[in-house]
Amino acid sequence: MSDILVIGSANMDLVAFADRLPKPGETVIGAFHSFEGGKGGNQAVAASRAGGKVAFLGRIGLDEFGARLRKSLQENGVDTRLVGEVEGQSGVAIIMSGGGNNMIVVAPGANNALREDAVAESSFAGVRFVLAQLETPLPGVIKAAKLARKNGAIFILDPAPACPLPEELLVRVDWLTPNESEAAALLGVSELGDPLVAANRLKALGPRGVVLKLGGEGVVLLEDNAPSLVPARKVHAVDTTAAGDAFNGAFAVALAEGKPAPAAVNFAIAAAAISVTRHGAQPAMASRNEIDAFLKGPDGNPNAV
Repeated sequence: MSDILVIGSANMDLVAFADRLPKPGETVIGAFHSFEGGKGGNQAVAASRAGGKVAFLGRIGLDEFGARLRKSLQENGVDTRLVGEVEGQSGVAIIMSGGGNNMIVVAPGANNALREDAVAESSFAGVRFVLAQLETPLPGVIKAAKLARKNGAIFILDPAPACPLPEELLVRVDWLTPNESEAAALLGVSELGDPLVAANRLKALGPRGVVLKLGGEGVVLLEDNAPSLVPARKVHAVDTTAAGDAFNGAFAVALAEGKPAPAAVNFAIAAAAISVTRHGAQPAMASRNEIDAFLKGPDGNPNAV
């Protein structure tokens, strides 16, 4: 039985790598690879590799990409019995990566079938933690939050890609985990400003706790008391595509193991730091042994700079 249920998207990532991102209207020369991805699939693989017992609830198409996506999840130890197949194409993400940054366009495809009727209460039996994102229809996410609360599970929401969120969802979130741009969108501002102040404003929207991801600057953690900044680990980043997903998956695992929030954040920061030293989404996710070695310090962290 799985402790962690991840509900969300599964996409095939079609990635072009270059030394830098092109400007609008510009062409640059690079290289191409395809990777299994999608924010939901990424977080499921991240959690499984970090040591969690994970099930994934999602939808894939009856195409070659769908078969690859299911196989990747299974090979990474994720329970795929809740992954349904629908007519048409699987989700696809078109990604440009360069200079440690990325730009992404997502074509949801089969992910659009993850509506309310696809989120059944039976899927939550025995689950203690639920992770969700916003690459699938919002009504299904809202139903997942309600069922998580009804069944006594902790609900972790990664509000990505950013969109307006209703109060009925936000008040059922136990951990809200936006990055800077997503936090600014939730707060209705163009610039985030002081991240400590922003964390307090985010919590006032309804979630029980906030984990505000600041990339290379670290993470602002806000639970019961004043917000605090947890610094990032310094590594040589080559691809930041799935860093946030690596963080969320590992964060859920640490919480499931009973770690307090500050220790869970440190564990997740290590997982995210390892992921950015590699190309791709699911292939970049850290194993439990790698995370544990990283946390031991420089001697166990070959990626440190």
